[in-house]
Parts: sequence; structure tokens; C-alpha cells
Amino acid sequence: MRLFKAEMGAPQMATGIAYCGVPPVPGELTARFNGDPFLIGALVVVAGIHYLACRRAGRPVIAALTGWAIAAGALLSPLCALSVALFSARIGQHMILLLVAAPLLATALPRPSGRGLWPATAAFFAALWFWHMPAPYDATLASTPVYWAMHVSLFGTGVWLWRELLGSPRARTLQALAAGTISSVQMGMLGAVLALASHPMFTAHLFTSQAWGLTPLADQQLGGVLMWVPGIALFLGVSLRSFEQLWHTLERPAA
Repeated sequence: MRLFKAEMGAPQMATGIAYCGVPPVPGELTARFNGDPFLIGALVVVAGIHYLACRRAGRPVIAALTGWAIAAGALLSPLCALSVALFSARIGQHMILLLVAAPLLATALPRPSGRGLWPATAAFFAALWFWHMPAPYDATLASTPVYWAMHVSLFGTGVWLWRELLGSPRARTLQALAAGTISSVQMGMLGAVLALASHPMFTAHLFTSQAWGLTPLADQQLGGVLMWVPGIALFLGVSLRSFEQLWHTLERPAA
């Protein structure tokens, strides 16, 4: 049974309480683990299937298990509850999933043909911007199905994009360089929009951040910085890796 279940015991959908429960206060956060048995069971099953597939295909087993462990930590730890109170905590959760867990899982998947690079880039762009717009974002804190639609689409397109970027065939190195650069710029641009805004954009956090010593605007700006800097750095790093591969490819004929 989830430790953060609403005090009244009423169904979440009927009361509009977020999947991760009511906004926590600082003194109770360490007890607010997510004990949802359905989520735990789903994570165990998916990780087990991925593990067996990696063993058969000779893909990195450690990367797969580590990626799923990190994803489980982001979804089951008190960070889940904290993300109801703080926009910056939700962004931190997303960055752990998209910039740490997703690349690890991508390296443990079969290598792509390269034809999915641009569809993956477009899908990730659409999911990232859609779910960080005010109305869709606020809806995730009032509806469990919408909450999981956000996580599945964001995490799924993130893993897809990293798989295409990290496993891109050498013949498509130039395209991987362009896609990585575009992903870096668009994530950094969204982070900048959030960080440089002059007013809070998300009504769900207008009265939940003060207990943590942050105004709604400061909380939003912190979340924007968390997206802006790491997002640019990691995707730009992959772009530089693609540029290095391209450079070595061009050097060989000259040699």
C-alpha cells in the first residue's frame, strides 16, 4: 500500500489528488516513499524482460539493470511526493529519467538502423514541450492516467532518441550530429523560457512551494535551470562525440 495515500482514503480520481499524494511538508518527506505495488511489479517485469533480452543478444546487462534501478529510484523515492509540492523537484525527476536512466537503457537496446533518428528527435521535442506547458502540466497533478501518459511518453521518446543518437550507424554520423545539436538547443530553450519567466506559469504550485522556502517563481526558475544546463551539456556532448566520429571518417580518405 502506498505510504503517501490520501488521508481520507478516497480514490484519487474522485478527489483530484495527484498520483504521488498530497504536497508534503519538510518534516514528513523521508517517510513518503511510493509503495505502489502495480508500479513496482511493472518495473520488475520490464527490467526482467530487458535483462533476458540483453543476455540473449549480448547487450550490456549492467547498463540495463542500472538504468532500470535509477528509473525506479526516481519514481519510487520521496522525490515522487516532493514533485507534487515543487516544480523544480518534478523537473529534477524528469532529468534523472531523461538524462541518466534513458541513455543507460538505450545502450542496452539493439542498435538502430538510423532511419528512426528524425522521428525520434521530433517525438522527443513534442513530448518535452507539450508536458511542460501550463495546462498539460497542471493536468498531470489532477489525474493519474494523465500523470502516467506524461511519464510514458517522455521516458519512451527519451529512450528512443538516445538509442538513435548513441547507436547511430557511422554512415549517418552527420545526421546524428545535427539531431543531437537540435535536441540540445530545444531543451536549453525550454529551460531558458522557464528560468527567465517574469511570473509563475503553473497554478498547481502557486500554494505548495512556500513551505520549502521558495516562491512559486523561484521554484519555477530553479526548475528551468535544472533543465537548461544539464540538458544542453549532455546532448551537446553527444553531438561532439558525433563530430569526432565524423572528423575521423573524413581523415581516413585523406590519409
